[in-house]
Amino acid sequence: MSLGSSPTQQPLTPAGSPLESLLRIADTLSSLERYATETAGQLVLAEDTCAEAAEAPGSIRYVEGRGAVQDAVDEVLWRAKREILTSHPDGPDPAPPLDETWAAVHDPLTRGVVMRTLFQHSARFSEPTKKYVQQVMSYGVEVRTLPEFFDRLVVVDGEVAVIPGGEHGHSAALIRDRAVVAFLGDVFERAWVRAERFPFRPVRAADAAGEVVPDLRQAITTLLIEGRSDKAIARRLGMSLRSVQSHIASLREQYGAQHRFQLGYEMARDAYAAAPTVAVPTAPAGSAP
Repeated sequence: MSLGSSPTQQPLTPAGSPLESLLRIADTLSSLERYATETAGQLVLAEDTCAEAAEAPGSIRYVEGRGAVQDAVDEVLWRAKREILTSHPDGPDPAPPLDETWAAVHDPLTRGVVMRTLFQHSARFSEPTKKYVQQVMSYGVEVRTLPEFFDRLVVVDGEVAVIPGGEHGHSAALIRDRAVVAFLGDVFERAWVRAERFPFRPVRAADAAGEVVPDLRQAITTLLIEGRSDKAIARRLGMSLRSVQSHIASLREQYGAQHRFQLGYEMARDAYAAAPTVAVPTAPAGSAP
């Protein structure tokens, strides 16, 4: 090597060496990390935008699955500030759903939120329902019952409503349209005016029967005249099929009917005879026809 020439620089990482491969992998991973971070940020922004749009006034959002529906209802109830309106159809509720409802409304009630609840008359014979009523009434909740069928409904602060989203019972619609929520609130109020108070009293079912059986019999009579089947009547009144058939047997004995068709005919005739007659005004004498 001549003195005038500079020494040749040797590469620190020969091509194809394990170190060079590791450096390239590290550079690739760093690029992927930056890309993943940017993409995740965009997705979060998009989800937030969609969520805001879904919860905006005037929106209707559908929720599927029992767990998702319960979570959505819980959140709506938790955000209550002034008033909660609820209706529970289908007669006596089993303990687990009522326990979930109690857990959802407990916090708003402790904050002073006003609550009113509707059940069907048949719920008065349910021990889990009476326990739930006792719990909520200790916080000032008003509870009433009706004989006829109605659908499940939650209205919170006159701003959001929750109704069933389908027939299978595992979906719900969260409604924030002001006109629709006002309409559903009015439906509740009309039912509330017709309903009877349900004060909690640890009494036997036989004691509660005297208060609600006349209304139940009247509802069964109306549905029989309409030609409803025993199963349909049980579903609409939240009663067991056996209970409905027992009431129908008593009505047959009362009317002396040999079969169901005759019973419907006799009850319809009585209803027609009892209906008030409307007087038709007559024209004054001498007036033109």
